[in-house]
Amino acid sequence: MTRHRVNDNDRPAEAPEIIDTEALLGLKDRKKAGKGQGATPPGPTRAAVILPWERAETTGDHARLAEARLEEAVGLAASIGLVVVHSAIVPLRARRPSTLLGSGQLETQGEALEANEVEVAILDATLSPVQQRNLERAWGCKVIDRTGLILDIFGERAATREGTLQVELAHLEYQRSRLVRSWTHLERQRGGFGFLGGPGETQIEADRRLILDRIVRLKKELEQVRRTRGLHRSARRRVPFPVVALVGYTNAGKSTLFNALTGAEVAARDQLFATLDPTMRGLRLPSGRRAILSDTVGFISELPTELVAAFRATLEEVSEADVILHVRDAAHPDSAAQRADVIAVLDGMVRDGTLDEDWPLRSIEVLNKADLLGGVSEVETRGGSIAVSAITGEGLRALQDAMDRRIAAGMETAGYDIPPADGARLAWLYAHGEVIGRQDKDETIHVTVRLLPADRARFERPDFSGKDH
Repeated sequence: MTRHRVNDNDRPAEAPEIIDTEALLGLKDRKKAGKGQGATPPGPTRAAVILPWERAETTGDHARLAEARLEEAVGLAASIGLVVVHSAIVPLRARRPSTLLGSGQLETQGEALEANEVEVAILDATLSPVQQRNLERAWGCKVIDRTGLILDIFGERAATREGTLQVELAHLEYQRSRLVRSWTHLERQRGGFGFLGGPGETQIEADRRLILDRIVRLKKELEQVRRTRGLHRSARRRVPFPVVALVGYTNAGKSTLFNALTGAEVAARDQLFATLDPTMRGLRLPSGRRAILSDTVGFISELPTELVAAFRATLEEVSEADVILHVRDAAHPDSAAQRADVIAVLDGMVRDGTLDEDWPLRSIEVLNKADLLGGVSEVETRGGSIAVSAITGEGLRALQDAMDRRIAAGMETAGYDIPPADGARLAWLYAHGEVIGRQDKDETIHVTVRLLPADRARFERPDFSGKDH
């Protein structure tokens, strides 16, 4: 394999470069090569995953955490078709501003990359543009960081218009941070405009301006998408069913649980970020009460800040939910840390006003994948958590009962006197509430019913007829 070092002089003078993750991975050129007539289909991209570990200890719990983090990074790379031929944990005692890694580590990993003919090196850390560029020069291959890798995964998986808009916005925010003075080939000056002459616009300024213009347009389009989602939620309130939202770390089994509870066929794979776009299905609970179950994007540690902002609309389903199911992978060695990451994101939504502070009161912790531990009875539960196996179905009835109880706990009890001839209003109460008492008299029927607050407010409106189901 012939290896080339990245050099400014190797780049064409007339080819301005805007950094994106597909370009960084070299996927665009490989895709184009595969489309040519008679072209040999490109082989899988050989990749390396390197974890700079800032804790000097490499024994005991620290070693376990490092191995779990490296395994997650390898899974992220494999989820977009990269073949990981080399992985390593590199103890990081001090961050080098120029390359992140020390000179000895840089040389050792460079030799491993060359020996394994690596085409793209993934550092499971946040790299500055300077560090990324210097590492590419030193190793002679593409280099991306954790943010770039996650963005590429999201770009490949997003299917709906909302998802693609969010991903593009996140990509552009990331690209904008890459346009710095270290990319010297972007400092060429273009001719000026106007009658007075003067300095022209540099390539880096032009690229930054184009990116900013596109970001402004995308944000406007996303606001329209959010308004549309708000209309959909308003429509659901007119036929209000309780909303149950699934949240959890990526690959915790949320989509598999979603399918098991609803009978749907949402794509569920043993893969990180298999679900990016929210999906909703109807659900009937043991009490006969109907609900809407929402599957959402999975969380991950050190989620890029660009994605936290861009996916706010997706997470709005959580803020509207009557019950939140926090799905955990009970069999994962780092399950406790994953739980902390999810709670940190939800608490962040509280701080920015997206989620109310009492969300823990309407949440249920679901310990999934009990089948990998020998069954539900082998999983330690505490604080009202429920162990289940979405694969075998064990524990699902207990979970449904808990959802029923949690929804009922948020209901209000009220009594109404309804004329026997007003069958529409009576039927509405049976359809939308839980009738716990009824007394039939000659001129009236007294009904005691438990209703969600929104349903009660709707029923008690002066103009309510009961006919608008």
